[in-house]
Amino acid sequence: MEINKVIGYVLLALGLIMIGWTLWQSYNIFTDKASAPLIFKTQADQQAAAGSNTDLQTQINQAIQKQLNQILPQATITKILNLIAWSLLAWILITVGGAVSRIGVKLINGKS
Repeated sequence: MEINKVIGYVLLALGLIMIGWTLWQSYNIFTDKASAPLIFKTQADQQAAAGSNTDLQTQINQAIQKQLNQILPQATITKILNLIAWSLLAWILITVGGAVSRIGVKLINGKS
């Protein structure tokens, strides 16, 4: 067997493994068996006790932030951003795995 065919089979297997692993991880993430990689994190709540020195603008900002958190919690936004980031990374990994597999098939068939 030629060295090109051996390298081709290795590249084909590597590409298929990369695609399979990415799909398996995506399945586990979207069925909530695993969590998405934490790329975005929420800030720790920095709620200082409002003293008498607080001005009106600060009180308004705090009230608005409290209302927004009741409508759409900050953890939900972070989870959505992490899922979007994982989806983008999975798409890149699947595309790269497909390209590696195509190179392997070309080497196996002897085409350049």
